[in-house]
Amino acid sequence: MKYLSTRKNNEYISFKEAVINGLTKNGGLYVPERIPEIPSDFFEQIESYEDLDIAFTVLKPFVEGSLNDEQLKSILAETLNFNIPVVPVEKNIAALELYHGPTQAFKDVGARFMSRCLSHFNADEDKEVTIIVATSGDTGSAVANGFFKVPGVAVKILFPKGKVSAYQEFQMTSLGENIHAFEIDGTFDDCQKLVKKALNDENLRTKKSLSSANSINVARLLPQMLYYFFAYKQLKKDLKGKKMVVSVPSGNLGNVTAGLVAKRMGLPIDKFIAAHNINDTFYTYLNTGEYAKKTSVLTYSNAMDVGDPSNYERIDYFYNGDLESIKKDVAACRIDDEATLKEIQECQESNNYTLDPHGAVGKLALSELLKDDEYGVFLETAHPQKFATVMKKALPDFVEETADLKDCHKTHLANNYEAFVKEIC
Repeated sequence: MKYLSTRKNNEYISFKEAVINGLTKNGGLYVPERIPEIPSDFFEQIESYEDLDIAFTVLKPFVEGSLNDEQLKSILAETLNFNIPVVPVEKNIAALELYHGPTQAFKDVGARFMSRCLSHFNADEDKEVTIIVATSGDTGSAVANGFFKVPGVAVKILFPKGKVSAYQEFQMTSLGENIHAFEIDGTFDDCQKLVKKALNDENLRTKKSLSSANSINVARLLPQMLYYFFAYKQLKKDLKGKKMVVSVPSGNLGNVTAGLVAKRMGLPIDKFIAAHNINDTFYTYLNTGEYAKKTSVLTYSNAMDVGDPSNYERIDYFYNGDLESIKKDVAACRIDDEATLKEIQECQESNNYTLDPHGAVGKLALSELLKDDEYGVFLETAHPQKFATVMKKALPDFVEETADLKDCHKTHLANNYEAFVKEIC
C-alpha cells in the first residue's frame, strides 16, 4: 500500500514513511492510494471472529510493505489489551464505551498503535524521533502514556493554557522521562498551527527527525476504524433489520473520517452523525457548502473545541469535494453547553447511565436525528471522571477524584513559533 497527499504532488510512499513524516511535503495529509473492500461473507460471519482477528483483517492492507503479518499481530496484541464494549442505554440506542484503556479515552487505541509502529520502524535507527502533538485534552494524555519510555522517541505535547481539565493536565504532565508538555497561551487551533508549521519547516527538519501523533498521522487515524467493526460485531444480532447509525462527538474529525473509511471497506453502517458543540465549522459546511474556519471557543466538551478541523481535508479528498455525496454518508448536529448539561442529568435520571460531556453531545445529536427504522450508537469517548468540574454542574453529587498538579512538569510558552522551536531543539 502506498500513500499520497490530499494536496496533489508527486509523493508516493510507504506506510512507514507516511508515519514517520506525519505531514506531506506540501502540507497536506497522507491518504491511502485506495481503500480495499472486505468480502461480504466476512461481515456475515463477524460474530465468530476474535477482535484481534478482525483488527488484523482490517489493517493488514494498509500496512503491507511496511509490517509483516507477525509484526502487525504483535502490535495489535499490545494495542488492544482492554475492552471496548457496547452498552445498551435506552430503546434502540447504545453507547460504544471507548474509555477502558489506560488513559480512559478513545485515543488510547490510536496512540498505542502508533507508538508501537514507530518503535518498530525506529529500532535500527541511530537518530531520535521527536513527536510533536497538539491537544485539546485527551490526545495529549493518550500520546504521553502510549509513548512513555519508548526508546528513541521524544514527545513534545502542546496544550492550550486553562482549556484542559485538571485530570487531563495531570495525565500529560506527571510522567516525565521522554514526555515534555508545553502550556501555550492560546487555543487548540493555535497549538495545531505550531505543530503543522514545525512539520513543514524544512530547515528544522534538517536538524530534527519530526513526526506528529495527532489524527493527521495515518497511524493514529486508521486504527480508529476498529471501534466500528467491534461495535457492529456486538450489535449485529440486535439490529433486527434496522439500519445502524453512529453518532460521533466531533472536533478534529478523525473519528468520523476513520468511520467513513470503514464504511467504504464494506462495514454495514448506514450513516454517521458528526455531533458538534458550538465549534461548528463542519456542521456549517454541510448546511451551506462553504468551509470557513473559525476561532475555537471554550465549551464544556473541551476535547471538541476545534475551529479548523484538519481531517476535513481528508473527507473532502475521499469524496472529490462533492458535498451531496458527503451528506449521503454524514449528517451533523450542533449542541450547546446548556443542552449538554441537561442531557447528562436526564440520562442519569431516566437510564441510570452516566454520560461524559462529549458522550452527552453524541447521544443528544443521535436522539434528535434517529429515525424509526434505525438503531443508534453513540461514542462515549472518555470517562466522566476526566471532566469532573463539568460533571458536578450537571450532577452535584458526582464524586471527583483529585488530580495533584504540584509535582507535575510543564513549560509555559507564548503562542510564538520561534520560542517553540528553540525549546524543541
